[in-house]
Amino acid sequence: MKLSLAFSPCPNDTFIFDALIHKRIDTLGYDFEVVLADVEQLNKKAFKQEVDITKLSFHALAYVTKNYQLLHAGSALGSGCGPLLITTKAHLHAVVDTLKTAIPGKYTTANFLLSLAYPALATKEERIFCDIEDAVLSGEFDAGLIIHENRFTYQEKGLKLIKDLGAFWEEFSGAPIPLGAIAIRRNLNDKVKKEVNDLIRKSVEYAFAHPEASMPYTKQHAQNMDENVMRQHIALYVNKYSVDLGEEGKRAVRLLLDTASKKELIPAITEPLLI
Repeated sequence: MKLSLAFSPCPNDTFIFDALIHKRIDTLGYDFEVVLADVEQLNKKAFKQEVDITKLSFHALAYVTKNYQLLHAGSALGSGCGPLLITTKAHLHAVVDTLKTAIPGKYTTANFLLSLAYPALATKEERIFCDIEDAVLSGEFDAGLIIHENRFTYQEKGLKLIKDLGAFWEEFSGAPIPLGAIAIRRNLNDKVKKEVNDLIRKSVEYAFAHPEASMPYTKQHAQNMDENVMRQHIALYVNKYSVDLGEEGKRAVRLLLDTASKKELIPAITEPLLI
């Protein structure tokens, strides 16, 4: 059976899915047609129902629950790994609501957290996440919301932290931050959903057991990223929640979505969320 599988070219995703797509594990007769795209592009592909299985932001997941369900394996949750609001200028904490801010996508979890922390911040424009640092450095924006590996590089470029929105969420909620979800088409049969979930879990477990096996594939798509940064990226975003959400992970997801729903930042979710 052939299924389309979409994820980002970021090291955490290529690390997770390498064993699956290169059949380092038994894929039970499944073949996966891979689609690589930036996280906000993945969100929009899910809105259009273009793929069978997809990585997407937990924020975006709320808009597609009629057509997709959350898998237990493959997600990105954690502590100390949230988005950062940065600037070139010092002492802007008191005027954040007035700043022209670059964001990595309207439907990213990062933008949800920015809206939660600064509900009056109105001037936001979307940029590809890897372009945000340069857009702030050039003066095009007063501030930028950075995600992924940029958290390891912004200080080297002279950028300054306004707020760690991951730390903000953890203090607010007492829970790890749900960033990226793995979802599957709701209309696939339950056997397929369970088998795909198990295959992704086994792919993550293989990656942990054989960390060097995925490196060629990860380097191929890491956009000339420094290898040390690449390994830091994987260590930060791939963890026990990527193997299985578990009760703690599921609680964090429910808390994020319930908070967003109560503040009317997402539509109410009425369908069963998890497979």
